[in-house]
Amino acid sequence: MSSLNPDSFSAIDHAFMARALRLAERGAYTTRPNPMVGCVITRGEELVGEGFHVQAGGPHAEVFALREAGARARGATAYVTLEPCAHHGRTPPCADALVAAGITRVVAATRDPFGRVDGDGFRKLTAVGVQVETGLMEAAARELNRGFFSRVERGRPWLRVKLAMSLDGRTAAADGDSKWITSDQARADVQRWRARSGALLTGSGTVRADDPMLTVRLPEGEEALAPLRVVLDTRGGLLTTARIFDEQAPTLAIHAVDMVPDYEDDIEALAVPRDGDRLDLSAVLAQLAQRGINEVQVEAGATLAGAMLQVGIVDELLLYIAPILLGDRGRPLLTGLGVEDMAGRRGMRVVESRQVGPDLRLLLRPN
Repeated sequence: MSSLNPDSFSAIDHAFMARALRLAERGAYTTRPNPMVGCVITRGEELVGEGFHVQAGGPHAEVFALREAGARARGATAYVTLEPCAHHGRTPPCADALVAAGITRVVAATRDPFGRVDGDGFRKLTAVGVQVETGLMEAAARELNRGFFSRVERGRPWLRVKLAMSLDGRTAAADGDSKWITSDQARADVQRWRARSGALLTGSGTVRADDPMLTVRLPEGEEALAPLRVVLDTRGGLLTTARIFDEQAPTLAIHAVDMVPDYEDDIEALAVPRDGDRLDLSAVLAQLAQRGINEVQVEAGATLAGAMLQVGIVDELLLYIAPILLGDRGRPLLTGLGVEDMAGRRGMRVVESRQVGPDLRLLLRPN
């Protein structure tokens, strides 16, 4: 196996790996807890087979690509966005399938850190003479599956906080009314971010104030796995008749270990330690990782969002800015950051900026 400098790969290599990455992204709403993976099989500059992982428990990307390639896979190159698996899980090892088909070269974007793979796929291929090269478009491959890599390597999901505000940084009018700050287009865009999330998390205060459904609503014909809905309950008295406890998606209530919650019997609940007057948010994420959650999208109020930023567990902010003004009596975007002067400011970098209808969508990450 050789890990090459990106400049060592040809323009054709880059083009086929880029195609494999685009294929992988087609599984964004359906593969979890598995990573998104794409595979392209070529003979010279001719594409003879391609595929992507559609859902956990189903065939992997390499299997779909090999089926399409058929006998033309012998002597061909396989471009895969993640190291081929080498273990028997719910499906047979993809490394074995590539060898059996006669693939002679495998170009992989990145290693799979999952314990039952973690280099074994590459070793199995090289042991029988398959040429293995890694590192092509690795950053893009890791970015695509940032939630999976976070869960496996850090032991916690990737945490995204979704926020919406006016030009003057307000999330609601002075009377608390927040419907609707952003446009129809922005709200439809949020649904796609929800669809790629393993869990949608909010606080009990938001449940009482807004009664959100926290479900995924995509255009007809598009499918997505229903994310787990998670409610953090710090004070008890959770409104269990709220819409978030309907049957449209599973819901988990997380409360403090020193609470005896008065929930109905059909509500799944989990206890975590406290961290001062709030729940231990790191413990919450660790528990969600154990459930196979790769990405968590937080849709909560200023207090919980601010607390998450304060303790340093936010990986990215998904911020929608509407071209309206709500005045100085409007509700603030965040509370509790404890910034007293410029020395205490918290820097963010813009990863992406996009117009969504009349609104501006920013994807930001902490410096």
